Amino acid sequence: MRSFTIVLACFLSSVNLVLADNPFLGKWSLYLPDGAGWLEVREENGFLEADMLWIGGSVVPVSHVFMAEDKLYITRTSSRKVQNDDREHQLTTIIELQAQADQLVGKSIQPSEKGDNARVIVFYGKKIPDLPPAPDLSGLTFGEPVKLFNGRDLTGWDLAQKDRKNGWLAKDGVLTNNPAQNDDHSARYGNLRTEEVFEDFNLTLEVLVPEGSNSGVYLRGIYEIQIMDSYGLDPDNHHMGALYSRITPSHANEKKAGEWQDLDITLCDRHLTVILNGDKIIDNQPVEGVTGGALSADQFAPGPIYLQGDHGPVMYRDILLRPVLN
Repeated sequence: MRSFTIVLACFLSSVNLVLADNPFLGKWSLYLPDGAGWLEVREENGFLEADMLWIGGSVVPVSHVFMAEDKLYITRTSSRKVQNDDREHQLTTIIELQAQADQLVGKSIQPSEKGDNARVIVFYGKKIPDLPPAPDLSGLTFGEPVKLFNGRDLTGWDLAQKDRKNGWLAKDGVLTNNPAQNDDHSARYGNLRTEEVFEDFNLTLEVLVPEGSNSGVYLRGIYEIQIMDSYGLDPDNHHMGALYSRITPSHANEKKAGEWQDLDITLCDRHLTVILNGDKIIDNQPVEGVTGGALSADQFAPGPIYLQGDHGPVMYRDILLRPVLN
């Protein structure tokens, strides 16, 4: 029995050593043909674990992650209902990754619903440097304020997706999005982005969310501050003022649907502060990676402010940005 214990301890020690030397461990930006993604691979109690963001939606745990020779394999499983079939069909996407120093070369194989074909996507990833310490916000200096919305028209703004409908209208100092649907509910509306790009900044604005509606303010085009009617609900990383699927507000401070609300947002050194209706709900918290719908996977390049217009009606006004100078 003692010899078995010694052998088991040696085996577990060797497993932990292999995992410690694993080149895939860490956080990665994923550059995908159709958008941006993010991956974290870590070791927990001798086991490999991973969370992933793939273009849209939330950061979620993968179904399984494992090593085979010098490659890392990830599976992502989803359930689908197929027309004229009461069963749930399980679809498993297989992602194969190879590490080359601080970069990944990846291949995603996503089967069709019928299983008679598959879509193959080739992509690459870059390792994300460790987060710096939280900045001292009291010592920041700002440049001249930039008035992003003139209150009269869409000067300085453009659709992020040129092939989609424009539901945005400027009138009487208010920027309104009305993504009205046609009879078959197939109309696709675009997100609105600034032509100018920014690095770190303080952004203030007012927003009005109708009952049951949903939008988002993207910082640098990659980090979504959630805009939604979540009055009366407990704090959640998908509710008003949250960094979508990443940072949960410390407490809820949203107003009822149909009321104007104030947002004061500071992004500096990959740390986020959000003040909602005069109350700080996210206090200089680290931002681990991009959120769903990001225009790019690059967390270090300047990017636009963009407003989500493909979800529901929303109104914005008094959008002012102050760039961080130091």
